[in-house]
Amino acid sequence: MTSEDETLWALRAQCGDREALELLLRSVQPALYRYVRRVTGPADADDVLQDTLVSIARNVVWLVEPRLFRAWAFRIASRAAFSHLRRVRRRGVEDSAEMVLASLPANDPPPRQELLTELLDSDVLSPASRAVLVLHFQEEMGLADVAAVLEIPLGTVKSRLAYGLKTLRRYLEEKRN
Repeated sequence: MTSEDETLWALRAQCGDREALELLLRSVQPALYRYVRRVTGPADADDVLQDTLVSIARNVVWLVEPRLFRAWAFRIASRAAFSHLRRVRRRGVEDSAEMVLASLPANDPPPRQELLTELLDSDVLSPASRAVLVLHFQEEMGLADVAAVLEIPLGTVKSRLAYGLKTLRRYLEEKRN
């Protein structure tokens, strides 16, 4: 959720205040970096984050509702991350595991943070499922907000979440054995 400070900085940045823009970018940068790193992997996270921050700086004047700055910033980061992954795939780099699950609601309690972190750092999940898990559990967004940020249907968010949790359970079983 966008803080009052971020809303004010966004308004000031829209009016050309460079200092406010820098404060705004500095405030959202750590969360965006965590998110982008989880989706693209650590090797490409810095480049994708830089593209994201440049895009935010260039387009903040077009932000209609400054109170929604943070969700808007995550949407830009999502587009940049998945665009990067498509470019990498086109160059012949193999994509992570493909997600094939029907739309199911996830009734499981949230996983422990350290297990989630370990899973997100591994290559077990597809970038699409990783994005949903990061936004939902680490950035504490509701499923409807995750759907809006990623610009996908709510059912797809639920299926990617269910897939991620199923993968987490399978990962835990393998670690115990």
